[in-house]
Parts: sequence; structure tokens; C-alpha cells
Amino acid sequence: MPISARFLRAAAAVAIASAMTLPALAETVYVQAGKVLAVPGEAPLGQTTIVITDGKIVSLEPGLKAPKDKSARVIDLKDSYVLPGLIDAHVHLTSDTGGIASQLEDVTLSPAAQAFNAWENGMKTLNAGFTTVRNLGDGDGAVLALRDAVNDGQVTGPRILDAGASISGTSGHMDGSLGYRDELREYFNSAGNTCNGAEDCRRAVRLQIARGADVIKFGATGGVNSRIGAGLGAQMFKDEAVAIVETAKLFGKKVSAHAHGADGIRLALEAGVDSIEHGTILDPETIDAFVDSGAYYVPTLSTVNGYIERMKANPDSYEPDVRAKIEWRIGITGKSLEILYAKGVKIAFGTDAGVSKHGRNADEFELMVKFGMPASEAIKAATINAADLLGLSSEIGTLEPGKSADLIGVKGDPLKDVKVLKAVDFVMVRGKVAKE
Repeated sequence: MPISARFLRAAAAVAIASAMTLPALAETVYVQAGKVLAVPGEAPLGQTTIVITDGKIVSLEPGLKAPKDKSARVIDLKDSYVLPGLIDAHVHLTSDTGGIASQLEDVTLSPAAQAFNAWENGMKTLNAGFTTVRNLGDGDGAVLALRDAVNDGQVTGPRILDAGASISGTSGHMDGSLGYRDELREYFNSAGNTCNGAEDCRRAVRLQIARGADVIKFGATGGVNSRIGAGLGAQMFKDEAVAIVETAKLFGKKVSAHAHGADGIRLALEAGVDSIEHGTILDPETIDAFVDSGAYYVPTLSTVNGYIERMKANPDSYEPDVRAKIEWRIGITGKSLEILYAKGVKIAFGTDAGVSKHGRNADEFELMVKFGMPASEAIKAATINAADLLGLSSEIGTLEPGKSADLIGVKGDPLKDVKVLKAVDFVMVRGKVAKE
């Protein structure tokens, strides 16, 4: 009996539907590496084959092994030094224009335009070898959207943890209305990140958590770039800082504090923050508080590179009141790192990229070494330490079985010359090759 055309069409439809429901075959990749720093802080491995399946590291095999399964992909990095993907714990992906140009962007670029900027800057960062970033401030939600798009596989980009809009007291460093006309205040306050009093600060934290923030950031002190002549000391009351930290912890979120002045650093540490960003001014009491707290210090030394380059290109790129603070910051940068590293304070790598240029994140390594950190410790700060700060130690920071296949390849030995990390040749994130 001849098979009808209708039957054939029905059978074909069933076969297609069945194929669509079958699990995809596991993708296996063999990375043949000349040398591997699998666990920063420990001795590097010689020739090693990293076996990866479905984006996870399965094993690290001594020698250069060829797969028995001919369908497995082989990546030849025999002439490269392979490390875990780097982590930048302090970036601002939506822009890196800086100064007056950045202020203009605040009132001309739509959230959609900022999202495209964030993606482009994220790709610059990923291509520089930074497979994970912590984005510490974005009022319009562009980076929250980019984070979700990366997680869903819609676009390529680094793994992102995002803070939503950074929280600030009115007239504090993260009050976006500073320097603008009064009638624009309502527009900037729509982010809901400014607060006054403990109860209001709890509201501000809850709002960012409702928006999907992974981490909470607040401004404990004045800032270099903010348009207000109130200095760099504490600009938040103790009960406000405590309310921010307690509310974040209630929801299981870590807390980062922008802090320059010693009084504001102590305020944030006593409130229980997980990291201090910048930490520029120290006194004996503040140093002791840092040591006792167990908090991370994120130095953000690279900001000075952005300042110097912009002012060289255009001496009027910053308002005079901001430029005075910038010149002070350039002169003092690095001194806190020298002190706190010697005291045994935990250091996590962070650049404040956005103030400095995206894609130039590895410049921070050179400055960390200049101000007292061995290259091995600077690399550890950008891998193991940063992963711990972000709460992702089980997933990233080392090359070990079960962890995400986030890895980079460079020519040369970064333990001997950390500057080789400025020229990353190969990048893999979550088992997918992003640069080769």
C-alpha cells in the first residue's frame, strides 16, 4: 500500500518535533596550553590540557592531550600562558567620556543609547581579558538589561554583577542633579537613589533590589568628580549607613562603599560594608579599622590615567572645582595601597573604568606593582580575591574542575612582567571563545 503524502508530512513533523526536544549533544573542547596559572598564588603548571564540556572545566591533564572523540574541538595555545579570566570589581559600563562631556551625555543620551554604549564597552572589557565585572552605578537600568541579555545568551559580553543606581544622601556624590539647573532636579531624582534619614535610605536600597540589583553601592563621602564644593569627607550619617547595610544584608546582598575621606571610610567599615572603593585618605585609626573589619580594599588607581589623558587632550575638560580635586587625587594615588597591602588588608582588583578608558583595565596591574604589590599578588587580586568579594568563588577565579571555563591566554610570563596582561590574545568566557 503506497504511503500517502499526508502521512509522510505528519511523520516528518513528528520527527522534527522530537529532534527539537532531544537534549543537545555535549560540546567538548580541549585547550592545549603551554603554561597554566590554574590557581593564582600557587606555582604555575607546565604544558597542560584543559578539558571543557558545556562551558565547565572537567579536568586539567598534564601534557598536550589529543581528544579521543574526533568531534571535540582542539584550541592550540601551546605558545601561550593561560590564566583564569580576569575580574574587574569596579566599572561603569555606560560611558567613559568623563568631565563636562559626561555631563552632557546625562541629558542627551536615552537609556537605549546608553545600553548600546554599555554593550560596546563591555566587549572592549571582555576582549581585554576581563570575563567578569561588577558595575557600580547606572541610574537608567541599561547595564541591568545588558546583564540579563548576556545571561540569556542574547549577546556576547562579560559576566556582570550590577548595583543599579548608587545610593547617596541629597547633595552627596551620587546625587545626579549636582551641577545642573534646579528644574532638572526632579528628572535626576527619578532614579530614587537619593535618601535622607535611615528610613528613607532603607527605601532606596529596597528600590534597587526591586530593580534587580546584585549588589548595593552607596556614597559614604564626597567624590572627586561631583560638582559640589563640600570636600571629600563623610557626607552620610551613621544611622543612614547602617540602615543601608542592614537592609542590603536582609536581602542577601553585599555592599560596596565609595569613600575617600578617613572619617567616611571608618563610617562605612563600622556599618559593615564588604568593600571600600578608592580609600584615599588614611589615618592610624582608619588603618586599624580596615585591618579589624576584614573588608576588601578596591584601590581604583587607574582613575588617574583617565584624568591625565583627558586634561592633556583638553585642559578645559573638567570644571575648575573638579580639576582641583583631580590634581589632588593624582598626587596621592597609590599611597593607601602601599599602606594597606603591607598591613595585610585584602585587596580586590578594580579600576573605576568609565573614569579611565574601557578596554584599558589591565593598566591597573602596572600601577598596583608600582605601589608595592608583587605581580603574583596583583593577579590574585584580579582572580581569587575579586571572585571572593563578588561571592562567586565557586564559579570563577581559578581554573579547577567544576568551575566556569573563563580563561585567557597571553604571550609571556605575567609573573615576571605584569605588563603582558595588557595584550591578551585569547579569551574564553563560559566555555565560548570570545577572542582568538
